[in-house]
Amino acid sequence: MEPSATDEVLIRREGRAGRITMNRPKALNALTHAMVGRIWAALTAWQDDPEVELVVLDGAGDRGLCAGGDVRTLYESRTRGSHYARAFWRDEYRLNALIGRYPKPYVAILDGIVMGGGIGLSAHGNHRIVTERSRLAMPETGIGLIPDVGGTWLLSRPQARHGVPKEAGTYLALTGQQFNGTAALDLGFADVLIISETLRNALSQMIADGHPGSVVMRNKATIDEAPQSSLLDLAPAIDAAFRGDRIEDITAALEGMSGEWAARTLADLRTKSPLSLKLTLAALRRARNLGSLEEALNMEYRLTVHLYEHGEFLEGVRALIVDKDRSPRWNPPRLEDVTPEMVEAFFAPLPEDLGLEPVAGRV
Repeated sequence: MEPSATDEVLIRREGRAGRITMNRPKALNALTHAMVGRIWAALTAWQDDPEVELVVLDGAGDRGLCAGGDVRTLYESRTRGSHYARAFWRDEYRLNALIGRYPKPYVAILDGIVMGGGIGLSAHGNHRIVTERSRLAMPETGIGLIPDVGGTWLLSRPQARHGVPKEAGTYLALTGQQFNGTAALDLGFADVLIISETLRNALSQMIADGHPGSVVMRNKATIDEAPQSSLLDLAPAIDAAFRGDRIEDITAALEGMSGEWAARTLADLRTKSPLSLKLTLAALRRARNLGSLEEALNMEYRLTVHLYEHGEFLEGVRALIVDKDRSPRWNPPRLEDVTPEMVEAFFAPLPEDLGLEPVAGRV
């Protein structure tokens, strides 16, 4: 018997907290459409519930919070057109926006693997906790998509601190490389790092007293305990290679560099969808000038739906997840075949756009 959405996401009251636990550990807690609906219903109900003082999101098992959306189901729905895909992304992105403006403390535990849709559920919250085990990524260009769930909003504005590369977001968006918890702090994906062995005790304290801020400060890792940022040593190379506004400029810069990192990065980019790479870079540059998460989600919805209907996303999922031949037939197959006119067409409004409204005063 297939598990129901009730089994796939555990929603309950505990102490002063509303608890949400992603409960598909064998699938790395991948997010389904039904789970999106259950989380939405819980969050909207708890907004006005005086007995719920904070919300806590975590993942079952010991591997991670959530490895992303259930892309296999999206792929399997292709025989019915794009209706399911549109509904899934519409509801997921609306949930991301709700989390971004949630009026109560929203505590997300980004322990272990957190990718794609998992970042959408966590990185827009107002109390985001990583650990020394955290591994984050937005790997969408490898499956013919773009960093969505507000990924363009987050990756287009990394925090300029601790020597983090100014173009770190561009590098991570295009390559899909993983980054650790300390890098997540530097990039603005998280607020505090807590050592995993103390996490259970910290969580118990939050649930008991309803005030995560003071608990977090008492349990945060010291500088000596936190791992070094996985991006720190790469800062000069990343900024030199990824500052261009055309993918061709970025690949040319990498070709002109010596060393293993440049060669590996160039080889990695050449495995990605040329169309996704160009759309991702264009979306990141546009997101820098947007005023809200909602505006970025509106833009991402147009791109994801267009990529689904074009077939690029379906081919990426087929090659990497379904058939696993790792030989996607990208369309177009070369960067030079993706014209500026083609890129612009993917940003065109849909007949039924997402229509999220920016929230006043929220930047």
